[in-house]
Amino acid sequence: MTDAFSQHDWLTIPDLVDRLGMAQGRVRRLIEDKHLLAVRRDGVLKVPEVFLEDDAPLGDLRGTIFVLADDGFNDDQAMRWLLEVDDSLGTAPIAALRAGRKAEVRRVAQALA
Repeated sequence: MTDAFSQHDWLTIPDLVDRLGMAQGRVRRLIEDKHLLAVRRDGVLKVPEVFLEDDAPLGDLRGTIFVLADDGFNDDQAMRWLLEVDDSLGTAPIAALRAGRKAEVRRVAQALA
């Protein structure tokens, strides 16, 4: 995909099972329920490690995924937006979320509609 994708470590479902200490079905449910966003890379469903915090899904990620979906973004487009630097944020949206800038990230995401 883009260069921003190669800058991150990616976890497969088995990696997430080990990291989160959950059954595979529970990990898949986290993805289905949008607590985590996953895309296929090289034919394998993967999640960027940066979407985890303290071995759990980043808390502010889910609401942001929903805002992007409401804006008409598919999972690949949402992933790209979260990982690439956004000029109005001055950083990648996922980095801004991790820095506690949830309201600002969601405001920018809503403006994309």
